[in-house]
Amino acid sequence: MALPFIEIIESVSPHPNMLMWKFADADQEIKNGAVLTVRESQQALLLNEGQLADVFPAGKHTLKTENIPILSRLKGWKYGFESPYKADIYFFNTHQFVNLRWGTPSPVLMRDLNFGQVRIRAYGNYNIRIKDIGLFFKEYAGTYPNLSIAELELQLRDFIAPKFAEVLAGAKIAVMDVAGNISGLNEKIQPSIQSFFTGFGLEITQFTVSSVTLPEEVLRHYDQVTGMNMVTDIDKFSQFSIATAISNENNGMADVTRQGMAMGMIMNINPSATPQQKAGQTEDIPGRLKNLKDLFSMELITETEYTAKKEELLKLL
Repeated sequence: MALPFIEIIESVSPHPNMLMWKFADADQEIKNGAVLTVRESQQALLLNEGQLADVFPAGKHTLKTENIPILSRLKGWKYGFESPYKADIYFFNTHQFVNLRWGTPSPVLMRDLNFGQVRIRAYGNYNIRIKDIGLFFKEYAGTYPNLSIAELELQLRDFIAPKFAEVLAGAKIAVMDVAGNISGLNEKIQPSIQSFFTGFGLEITQFTVSSVTLPEEVLRHYDQVTGMNMVTDIDKFSQFSIATAISNENNGMADVTRQGMAMGMIMNINPSATPQQKAGQTEDIPGRLKNLKDLFSMELITETEYTAKKEELLKLL
């Protein structure tokens, strides 16, 4: 017994995260004049013998062989224009797929004038939608019976990360200023990666760099520089740094006695020196230089900081 021909073709999205799914036709033929209903946020594609026959936007469409471009061009249509025909129908969700995630699977290497080569990580999100159904089917989705956004997202992520690194290198932003230039990076990255998406019939509607994570050593240096900028007296800074080092050197050394020594050194800091005390400090420049050298030897300050503070003290001689 022959199966009845398909007269009505329509499909509700099986899941909002589906990009594409094949209409279940049970290997039936489509009746000439069948009605295809495509809902809002959908498009449909008709495939005949592996070849794209036509794309249908939202609305109600009557499928007549003489109205389908690729079929009407076949002069030797063996069944005639009034006969049923075999074709595959695919439906596509054309709404925006939002809050897709991207990130750097491994740290991105960037050059910085102060730190040299620095490895950073970045994370963000983006929104996309299918803009060209035919191109998307030909260049990407043609071998799938159905396709979800999760499968596509994994492959897009591998492309976005190196593009982020490329744009970051071209921007020549200091590593300490990256967080403050996220908006500018967004504006540069989106058009840079759009050409890749366009090649697959996709459109980026929004792209965002949510956060940039700096290496621990850079963050420690930043905290130290901030502390240095807050200290105007090298002796006070020396006492504070040594006290902190004694307290935090390791768990075994951070006992009550050492913590007491550290606190004692901090408590001995005089917040306001008299003119006579300041004169004494000026006379003790060699001693202060020695303290500074000790801090540098203990790796409590960087060479840059050591050089800058040394120049300040030498000017007082």
